[in-house]
Amino acid sequence: MSRMTAAVATAALMFLAAGAAQAQAPAPAQARQPAPVRASAEVRATYDRMDALSRSVFWAREQENDPTDPVAGVKLAQALRELGRYDQAATAAEATLTVQPDNLDALLELGRAHVARGQAFYGIAPLEKARDQAPRDWRAWSVLGVAYEQVRRFDDARAAWNQALTLSPDNPDVLTNAAMAAMTQGDAAGAETLLRRAAAQAGASPKVRQNLAMVLGLQGKMGEAEQILRRELPPELAEKNLQWLSERAASPARTAETARTWSSLQGG
Repeated sequence: MSRMTAAVATAALMFLAAGAAQAQAPAPAQARQPAPVRASAEVRATYDRMDALSRSVFWAREQENDPTDPVAGVKLAQALRELGRYDQAATAAEATLTVQPDNLDALLELGRAHVARGQAFYGIAPLEKARDQAPRDWRAWSVLGVAYEQVRRFDDARAAWNQALTLSPDNPDVLTNAAMAAMTQGDAAGAETLLRRAAAQAGASPKVRQNLAMVLGLQGKMGEAEQILRRELPPELAEKNLQWLSERAASPARTAETARTWSSLQGG
């Protein structure tokens, strides 16, 4: 082989080797999307202690940053529901269920949103799914009782609340739900008994005592109602509530609208 031929052959081999090496080299990795940045646990805990409007803004931003974050979706739904934006609350809960169809808290929030907007029929399915998924969780039974009561399934409502109280005896939230349902059916005395029992519990919220004041006031027991409201509310809000009660104490009507109006009047 001549020197020229050998040189050409060597060059050809080097070219082929380079081509083979290039073919075996891994393709450059595609640019990866940066991982969603979530607020720290400390920041989230701080916002959890804030008012509903502040929480709704914060959790909406968290959900926008990471639509797959179930905590953000549930917290957003809860804040929107507290603000009375029930349709938006349902949408936020549904967005979380799109990502996690069995998310218990999202199922509960979806049910609560439908109940709050007066469309309990549509909340029953997610609430029953939550109940079947966690039969030992009193929350699903309690909210189901409200949903059943709203669609006039009264026996089912009582059974649901009884089960909730079996799982969580003397739970003030369950007792309050049952009491407000009794109130909408015109049973003010029964509602008073349940609310007194609820208010006596260590974990009772101010809302429980305010509801007791409503039931007392609507029965004409304005003295005790006034004592409760002046302890629980700022003076101007207490006056507003007392005026509302005075105007309705003489009326025999006991409707669901009365209870809903009272709830909104208290300002949360």
